[in-house]
Amino acid sequence: MMTIPLSLTLPTIVPTVDHALSAALSAAIDNKTKPPGSLGVLEVLAAQIGLIQGTIQPQLSAPEILIFAGDHGVVAEQISLFPQSVTWQMVHNFLQQGAAINVFAKQNQCALQVIDAGVNHDFGALPGLVDRKVAFGTANFAREPAMSVEQCQLALAHGIAAAAQVKGNVIGFGEMGIGNTTAAAALMHKITGAAVADCVGAGTGLGAAGVAHKRQVIEAAVQRHAANADANADADANTPLEVLRTFGGFEIAMMTGAMLQAAAMRKVLLIDGFIVSSALLIAARLQPAILDYCVFSHCSNEQGHRRLLSEFGARPLLQLDLRLGEGTGAVLALPLLHAAVNFLREMATFDGAGVSGKSGAADDAAA
Repeated sequence: MMTIPLSLTLPTIVPTVDHALSAALSAAIDNKTKPPGSLGVLEVLAAQIGLIQGTIQPQLSAPEILIFAGDHGVVAEQISLFPQSVTWQMVHNFLQQGAAINVFAKQNQCALQVIDAGVNHDFGALPGLVDRKVAFGTANFAREPAMSVEQCQLALAHGIAAAAQVKGNVIGFGEMGIGNTTAAAALMHKITGAAVADCVGAGTGLGAAGVAHKRQVIEAAVQRHAANADANADADANTPLEVLRTFGGFEIAMMTGAMLQAAAMRKVLLIDGFIVSSALLIAARLQPAILDYCVFSHCSNEQGHRRLLSEFGARPLLQLDLRLGEGTGAVLALPLLHAAVNFLREMATFDGAGVSGKSGAADDAAA
């Protein structure tokens, strides 16, 4: 395992604000052979991708989904219907092309990379699996911080490196890890201040009693860590990275690093569901400009996700009641990104097609 200095430098993200380019994109979109605004969200999406890429002729190249897998010690608190072994079994399933994400990625000609961030299993040298294991799962955050400072920074560094080697200009994010909705809910509560009851959901399919137990585990853990922080004047359990290391997971920390790097490289970030959004929540608290680069693929059926989307001021592209993770929502939204850039690049203009455009107030009155 590599070591990194504790003074890890995170990538710097430049906001996409460019008023001249924004005006040029609006003019180009409005000059297509259609009524202004008639392509709705696709027009907004085309303009956003144009700003990200710095051009009125944006294009997508080699989209790729990064799936980060990791285990969570908090499963010892019985917060999931499924045993922890499902994490490593699903990693095998990804590599054997048997999961939903494999089907959808193939359908959409999207590359897929599976990264072991910290699964509690020894895979050995498994073909197709990128080994970036920090440890065999996090500690149980109900009892102690999930990660040491060194582990958290190592996970961030691995995420930064993973995004840096992606050649295409669209990166989608997915995850796998039994217990990670509990970690995501704890992160959301600590960062946003929302009540724990508004952050927790069914996860893998918990009933009302299971959701209530998950809430109680998180609330007790938050109180425990707050008491420890009070006892240690040097502890600061409320900074984004300290919250991440205390309650997060290796896969969540790696996604955070990867997102920051991807945005710094002016790539489109295709955001999946609740767990991916919890990683973005940390990244956005570190560098708010990252939101300029994010396309929100869908609103999941995990109750905290809608609130997180509101926190980001986001308008998701799809509403399919998904709660699978893996990056499935991200890859399902990919055709809409293609549609947005393709109409801007290929659709005829009024002048080019010899079609009369909107001429002013008289046209408005006639309409």
